[in-house]
Amino acid sequence: MVKMHKETYSRSLTYHAWQRLKRNKLAMFGVFIILISSLIALLGPIIRPDSSPKANNQILEITVRKPGFVVDILKVRKNEEDKPRNFWVYFSKGLESDYKLIPIYDYSFEGSDIVVEKYTGTEVNNGQIMRFNMADVVFPLDHNEVTQNNNSLEFYTLNEGKKNVDIEELKNEIIENNIISQKYYLGTDKYGRDLLSRLMAGAWISLSVGFISVFISLIIGITLGAVAGYYKGWVDDVIIWIINVVWSVPTLLLVIAITLALGKDFWQVFVAVGLTMWVEVARVVRGQVLSLREMEFVEAGRALGFNDKRIMLRHIIPNVLGPVIVISAINFASAILIEAGLSYLGIGAQPPQATWGKMISEHKGYIITGDAYLAVLPGVAITLMVLAFVLVGNGLRDALDSKSVDDLPTV
Repeated sequence: MVKMHKETYSRSLTYHAWQRLKRNKLAMFGVFIILISSLIALLGPIIRPDSSPKANNQILEITVRKPGFVVDILKVRKNEEDKPRNFWVYFSKGLESDYKLIPIYDYSFEGSDIVVEKYTGTEVNNGQIMRFNMADVVFPLDHNEVTQNNNSLEFYTLNEGKKNVDIEELKNEIIENNIISQKYYLGTDKYGRDLLSRLMAGAWISLSVGFISVFISLIIGITLGAVAGYYKGWVDDVIIWIINVVWSVPTLLLVIAITLALGKDFWQVFVAVGLTMWVEVARVVRGQVLSLREMEFVEAGRALGFNDKRIMLRHIIPNVLGPVIVISAINFASAILIEAGLSYLGIGAQPPQATWGKMISEHKGYIITGDAYLAVLPGVAITLMVLAFVLVGNGLRDALDSKSVDDLPTV
């Protein structure tokens, strides 16, 4: 006779489901991918190499460079007042750089000026020769008048007023802080933007669309499904008719129609995807509620005088959340694919917002060249994210199977 440890048997179904899920290696791989992507999305500009808003810092002289590309950059201070460094703005959006970035091949100092040869990337560089006053490179000048007094420069800045700085100090400052060696780990795209930063910024869009659209679909689907299953009759007939109408329209076409009606922007994508994904949730919830409403605990609630709202919210809906969680994981994957398709077609989040679908669209012409990775890498990112949610959904389906008791130790 098989016996179970009393303390193990008495633990919650959630505990046993988690134990089964942890033993599913594929599901845990999906959880790992989702956690890493969520961390990248949440930290945003803080960990991206390009911390500018939407990772949209363009340097047209270094377009379509291979992974691992390194170039020297001269940072020339913009003649603008210092921007407020609000941490929340930096965390959520990123900050525009206070410097103009110029890729350089070589440089030298002549008197109070720095002379640079602009980087071209050709075998013989032969770039444009540019001359900058050293004070203008380091400080935001109030006007361009700089007076040289022996070995120092006198000028007015926007933030600190009149300044007098030694020329040698300016040289050292420029060499240490204004000339940097920039490495692009995944290269640059057709606009000279850091490809790694764009991929990282795209993770935030995909996860945001998935999360918000699934949340909208849950609110609508659970509400309509529970009402249809609990009240039955003409209420059920009307809701089933609505479900069948929405179900009969291809999802992508319906999303495109809603997006065009609401306008092409960031939040419209969330709403459009959410308004098309509630059907599966409603159908499953309705079926579960139809069976649960006849159970003894529901009859007991009615006998105790509980109203319909309390019975549905406190007793029925918590018992249908298992299948709903599984559907939500699959819908999350579908939302990511739909958002990528919309962005590819140009009716999702609009440029310069980084989205994986738009990155594929912008670089699809490179597929037949040696730079195919420009389109392949965002495609791989979409595949990994969708695969992760599918694996987690399948793992949750098995883990939430209450008939399985294989996690209970026997003696």
